Amino acid sequence: MRLSRRRVRAIFRKELREYRRTGSIVVAMLVIPLVFVINPLVAVFGLSASDASSLSHSHALLYLLGIPALVPTIVAAYAVVGERRQGTLEPVLTTPIRSEEFLLGKGLAAFVPSLVVSYVVYAFVLVLIELFANSGVASALVKPPELVAQLLFTPLLAGWSIWIAMAISTRTSDPRTTQQLALLAGLPTVVVTTLIAYGVIPATLGVALASGAVLLVLNRLGWRMVSALFDRERLVSSTK
Repeated sequence: MRLSRRRVRAIFRKELREYRRTGSIVVAMLVIPLVFVINPLVAVFGLSASDASSLSHSHALLYLLGIPALVPTIVAAYAVVGERRQGTLEPVLTTPIRSEEFLLGKGLAAFVPSLVVSYVVYAFVLVLIELFANSGVASALVKPPELVAQLLFTPLLAGWSIWIAMAISTRTSDPRTTQQLALLAGLPTVVVTTLIAYGVIPATLGVALASGAVLLVLNRLGWRMVSALFDRERLVSSTK
């Protein structure tokens, strides 16, 4: 199957314009990261240099992987149901665009901003830790393996969250309900990343490789799952 990059880009750009006009999405993408940032920073700034040794086996910053697990769900949940609500879905689906192109464009429009938000917030947290935390605490928290994990797992988690949210979006008719369901569907991923951050699940190389392989497979299956759920005739008829 050959996809048209031009049509995918058209959907991608259209979606980004829509996000700028939808204030609730922008606000949600800014508020959710605060939930993951405030508590760790308060705890870190309260630590003294003598507490640094207790952080040597800590992976507290992996807690921030909850951001790419949840932020994309808010955006992607609006992908299909938002078009239905505005009455713009039928005109789009009656064009020659393929379902796979439509979904890929929508997915990329959720993926790119979510990635930017996740990386910017993570970099911002690192800067704050380096500037305001005790030097021993900062060096104990900021570790190269965790930087690599954040870099690699952020897109994998964001991609999987997007496919979950888009699958829900194809089957619901109310944007608010869709976003709530998508958030609930993303919580198990947040639970896993939190358990790893707090050492309940060991943050070993084996766990990282296994998790990465599972997420790669889930992302591949996610696109196929959403494509199978995307029934053009049903969606068009339900908007009339």
